[in-house]
Amino acid sequence: MSYQHLYQDGTSVDLPLGKVVCVGRNYADHAAELNNPIPTEPMLFIKPATSVVDMDQPFEVPTGLGSVHFETEMSILIGSTLSKADEAEAEQAIAGIGLGLDLTLRDLQSKLKEKGHPWEKAKAFDGSCPLSAFVKPVLVADLQDVEIKLTVNGEVRQHGNSSHMLNQVLPLISYISQFFTLTPGDVVLTGTPAGVGPVLPGDELTVELADLISVSTQAK
Repeated sequence: MSYQHLYQDGTSVDLPLGKVVCVGRNYADHAAELNNPIPTEPMLFIKPATSVVDMDQPFEVPTGLGSVHFETEMSILIGSTLSKADEAEAEQAIAGIGLGLDLTLRDLQSKLKEKGHPWEKAKAFDGSCPLSAFVKPVLVADLQDVEIKLTVNGEVRQHGNSSHMLNQVLPLISYISQFFTLTPGDVVLTGTPAGVGPVLPGDELTVELADLISVSTQAK
């Protein structure tokens, strides 16, 4: 079944599926756990539309390519075109808030980084971006005070809050739009808190955004 943007109440979002702009190392604790330096400005990379799958459905873990890690992130659905936008325009363009998994081929990423090569193969492969349904912006009182949690096989593995972001959501969207025009249906993944780790076929995952969204899914 092909992916379509949906709201949590089951209504469809009349937006096409676009690209996913991701932010690396946006939580200091996550940068530290991978022994990465904290960036002085947002670190951006893109996943294509072909990376997106429905988080409500079981997702595929690639085999034969080394360790696959989960990274749980708050996602922002863009509802109008943004180019060189300010923060007020960024806020007006938000059509939904949800959850994403930035699946990462960690061993491959490490090898590519060692060689100074781009990491798209490790981050942007088909199926590397399971997305949840979205809630409407009015339901999120403060974008910078939202709990994010991931449980794997009944054990809490990630538990963070958007207040710990190094780059807050609205300045981040504005910054992205200085380089990449964001179009309706694009999604921004805002970074992952500490606790990332390997995911294996058969693992049961529950991903939560405060008390707004809870999705249970399975790796296959």
